[in-house]
Amino acid sequence: MGTVLKGGYVVELEPAVVERVDLRIEGERIVARGPDLASQPDDEVVALSGKLVFPGLVSAHHRLHAVLGRGMPRKAMETYQDSLEKVLWPYEDALDLDAVQVAACAGGLEALQCGTTTVVNLHSSPSAVSGSLVRLARGLHEVGVRGVLAYAVSDRNGAVGREEGLEETVGFAQKAQGRFRGQVGAGPCFTLGPDALQGLTEAVKTANTGLHLPLAEDPLDERLSNERHGDSPVPRLLAAGLLSPRSQLAHVGHLAWADLAQVIATGAWMVHTPRANQGLEVGYAPALKFGARATLGADGVSADLFAEAQAAYLRSREAGQVIDVLRYLANGHRLASAHFGVPMGSMREGALADLLVLDYLPATPLTAENLAWHVVFGLGSRHVEAVMVDGVWRMWARRPLSVNPSVVAEQAREAAAAVWARMGETT
Repeated sequence: MGTVLKGGYVVELEPAVVERVDLRIEGERIVARGPDLASQPDDEVVALSGKLVFPGLVSAHHRLHAVLGRGMPRKAMETYQDSLEKVLWPYEDALDLDAVQVAACAGGLEALQCGTTTVVNLHSSPSAVSGSLVRLARGLHEVGVRGVLAYAVSDRNGAVGREEGLEETVGFAQKAQGRFRGQVGAGPCFTLGPDALQGLTEAVKTANTGLHLPLAEDPLDERLSNERHGDSPVPRLLAAGLLSPRSQLAHVGHLAWADLAQVIATGAWMVHTPRANQGLEVGYAPALKFGARATLGADGVSADLFAEAQAAYLRSREAGQVIDVLRYLANGHRLASAHFGVPMGSMREGALADLLVLDYLPATPLTAENLAWHVVFGLGSRHVEAVMVDGVWRMWARRPLSVNPSVVAEQAREAAAAVWARMGETT
């Protein structure tokens, strides 16, 4: 038994394609593509009547746990360091395992509804380290979203916290399967001492994966790295052998050109997070200079990659450094393909069937040549009508099929209230 999608316009991002063809899906893969595919007697046949069939989107740097922090009471912040020390870190310290799982379910549901089928997540919950990545996976599993999960190792909570983080991130990477993969994660470089860097070097070898960390989100990263550890972030990471084509660096907003050139030369992925950068007022990252392996992530804001792509493009125009927004989105698929070892995003035979049906009726012709303009100025998460992950419908007619959104929201509100209360007890 298979699923045949008939009469839709199939979209690919790089090279851009908009083609009216049918797709046949069996199991988790696309197995046929062509005009007027014949169906079998027991097939599910879906008549799309000109709707778009779009590859599922990828948030290449995400923070699922942040969903419970929206709207929480907070003190006035004057600096980036204030935001970390007075808001973000106390919030992460107040998370327990139940809150982690609820946040993953709520954040995963939001991703699904926005058309984001894969989140590459960097997690931190220093009071609840052991088992936290399994709890994230359980929350995402409830919704049906794909995840690449890492724990952010740091020295912020001492040697015991660092070793717990290493054990958690390596352990999950070694056992993850199905819709989940693991990475070795790290906090900002200024929170990583020599022992942490050595532990991370050993961890990436043991787990046979790359490193996922935020880099130079703010000038504070370089200043404190120099003050505390005697050198700036890039030389320290290079000396530890932690930058490679499997590495994944988020933000990359405040590096000298010489350091950025060295990072690019390692082949590392660089993840642009324009909305999160705006939210923290850390300035515009020079995304056009990120090289061929640049992509997009939502960080701690909503997992709406259509909105992220639009913000990225418009900010690049404003900065006079215009990016190719389709390439940035397509690179998310290339990154996810590398993690899962199978093609994603190509919408052709052999690729994983992670896809969206978009109820988008363009007011102007939609072609491969002008697809980027429709992505930036027309398409949005409001058009996501159905979502398939691994060949299974996870949302249909804008209704999630495995969870009740009202129940998920109620559980999230209860968990958020508990986290906020614990924060209040310690401040």
